[in-house]
Amino acid sequence: MPDDAAHASSSAYRSPTDSAAVPAAAAVSGGPPAVVPPVYVVGGGPGGLAAAAALGAYGIRAVVLEKADSVGASWRGHYDRLRLHTTRRLSGLPGLPIPRAYGRWVARDDVVRYLEQYAEHHRLEVATGVEVRRVDRAADGGWVLHANGGRAPAARTVVIATGYNHTPHLPDWPGRDSYPGELLHAGDYRNAAPYAGKDVLVVGTGNTGAEIAVDLAEGAAARVRLAVRTAPHIVRRSTAGWPAQATGILVRRLPPRAVDRAARVMRRLSVPDLSEHGLPMPDTGLYSRALEGAIPVQDVGLIDAVQRGAVRPVAAVASFDGGVVRLADGDAIEPEAVIAATGYRRGLDGLVGHLGLLDPRGRPRVHGPRTLPSCPGLHFTGYTNPISGMFRELSHDARRIAHAVAEAHAHQGPAPRPSAHDPARPIPD
Repeated sequence: MPDDAAHASSSAYRSPTDSAAVPAAAAVSGGPPAVVPPVYVVGGGPGGLAAAAALGAYGIRAVVLEKADSVGASWRGHYDRLRLHTTRRLSGLPGLPIPRAYGRWVARDDVVRYLEQYAEHHRLEVATGVEVRRVDRAADGGWVLHANGGRAPAARTVVIATGYNHTPHLPDWPGRDSYPGELLHAGDYRNAAPYAGKDVLVVGTGNTGAEIAVDLAEGAAARVRLAVRTAPHIVRRSTAGWPAQATGILVRRLPPRAVDRAARVMRRLSVPDLSEHGLPMPDTGLYSRALEGAIPVQDVGLIDAVQRGAVRPVAAVASFDGGVVRLADGDAIEPEAVIAATGYRRGLDGLVGHLGLLDPRGRPRVHGPRTLPSCPGLHFTGYTNPISGMFRELSHDARRIAHAVAEAHAHQGPAPRPSAHDPARPIPD
């Protein structure tokens, strides 16, 4: 288990004016040590931990503020059978590969174990039980973080890393409150055991909905239906040993139309036609959809389950009428439980929404090393859903943010460069 340096409790929280702050600027200027506030990283998930480690490689003190009582809190709450859909080798964070013993497709519990090991390995300063609720401009041009317990630390630089899947979204279907069965968001689903012998409707055909539907079918649910609003793109997680993630990395800078055409050909070659089962090939292109945030479904058993009738696709949910769920095509069904894999919101409105830097969908207008001129020193990481893999892009963003912060902190001369073995070493795109 990680030591106290990795899991500092909120009682060990130190003020940014603490004399232990790292004099990062002095390492560049050659002048007398200049005490500077630490960089505060809001969020102790993979993005926040990676950013803190990369900053540390430049000699910049980073303090991770995590509202839960441990790092990787969101991963601890995911359903039991979840695995990374990206390979172990391409998912390690800066400075510490994921152990080979965890296998190619890393299980949820091993992801949590890796994040604990990561915080311990880099001796990250993590203050748990600290919930940052609002970020405001300070009088000196920096930032003030308003947190629980009356805390209000200030810093020149802040990295927001509260996560892509922050706030569960449950649609306000007409009549929803009249449903007498169990209705829960996928974020509250753990395993199929409570649904053995039951009729279950899963709503949503992203990776989460698809995997939960398969889990239920394999867990002896009496009937599993999957409500489909928009037919998803489905890809094999791996073909002849070649992972779908590697293809995503190779094509991400190609013209979307060209990738869409190639993806259509690959689907016809690798994925059977599921139209007669209620999952037709989408009209829109795979990469065009991915750029809008709709990542393709990686097959972990859905194709087989649909073909053999263990999971039956149905139309989207239109409304509830007591125990009856009415579908968009006019059909009516009576499931005993409804699991809504209907996504998450970023949850940034209360935190930074008043600063004018969110787009209409609640996402930051900039991410990584870039900041808005109106909000200098305020960085975001983890608010995109890249086809090349979330952990991989979090690693890239961490290195770029660290380099940008080091340059901003330098009073003169070039930014300090991490050594060849440091986690913030620049890497090619």
